[in-house]
Amino acid sequence: MYSALLKTALFVVAFSSAAVHAAPSLSLEITGADAAEKVEDMVISTTITNKGDAPIVLLNAPSGVLSDLPTDSFQITDEKGASPEFIGMSVKYAVDKAIESGDVTTLGPGQSATVQHDLSKAYSFAASGEGHYSIKATNEFYVVDQSTKELKVVEAEVNKEHAAFISGKLATRDEALERRASFVSCSAPRQRAVNDAARAAGRYASDAFSYLRSHTSASRRYTEWFGAYTSARHNTVLDHFRRINSNNFNNFKYFCNCNRANVYAFVYPNQFGEIHLCPQFWNAPLTGTDSKAGTIIHESSHFTRNGGTQDYVYGQAGARQLARTNPNRAVMNADSHEYFAENNPRLP
Repeated sequence: MYSALLKTALFVVAFSSAAVHAAPSLSLEITGADAAEKVEDMVISTTITNKGDAPIVLLNAPSGVLSDLPTDSFQITDEKGASPEFIGMSVKYAVDKAIESGDVTTLGPGQSATVQHDLSKAYSFAASGEGHYSIKATNEFYVVDQSTKELKVVEAEVNKEHAAFISGKLATRDEALERRASFVSCSAPRQRAVNDAARAAGRYASDAFSYLRSHTSASRRYTEWFGAYTSARHNTVLDHFRRINSNNFNNFKYFCNCNRANVYAFVYPNQFGEIHLCPQFWNAPLTGTDSKAGTIIHESSHFTRNGGTQDYVYGQAGARQLARTNPNRAVMNADSHEYFAENNPRLP
């Protein structure tokens, strides 16, 4: 009897310990100056702390505050509810490659990591104007399971938000953009590769638009990437691909001087027709999953003129899960649009 009770007690202790370790606990705080006389002074810091009793590995995803890329990872509002215009990057990220290469932040129990963010590179306050702004950060983080390399989304407890008064110069650049050549810093072989990808992307866009026009009820291909069918969500995706299909990708402007590891490409959503191509793009196949052509579809969906999709999740596994759990977000997720267009593996 005693032996059985002891075994039971030990099992409960072991199970409880495993449960504790299986539930990561994070806290987040934002710090910075209380006032800025020009937008370039709007530099803040985000600090993420491991509140648990076991080490934790976090992906440095561009969509979150562990990355210093100027993505839309903050919610900023003034006292009247107005928000600055987002002028920063939308990024296609190679999650598997990032995990393999160690693009992560490892925190032991009680350890913290702090990242600085220059808000002037991501937001223009010209339209919203000077005033007192509250600044909140995205509190979702991707925890990497070291044994399976799978990701789990964890929300951090927000310990401290931030507020600041901004005045003076409210934007860093002239909104009128000069039109330049089609390629910047692209070798002849890379120009040929981009032209091939642009033509293939055009075929993807045409096929996706035609499919959505002719399929006005649930289908395997639609539900795989966008979730439960409703006419409203279908029309959202249809409108996105109507706009994307009207683009001439061979007339876009391509930059080949990005050297950011684990990134396929990025765009500034308000700079229509300009795509910055990064190392992972050149390693991608022409067509198929996470392809060059698909990357152009992904980035084009980010343009405000084409619907302004977001990067809620990355990768096919994440996109499938998003379709199941949050179809309203799936129809606004860039990778979901790419995988629908690539249709690989092929679905009816």
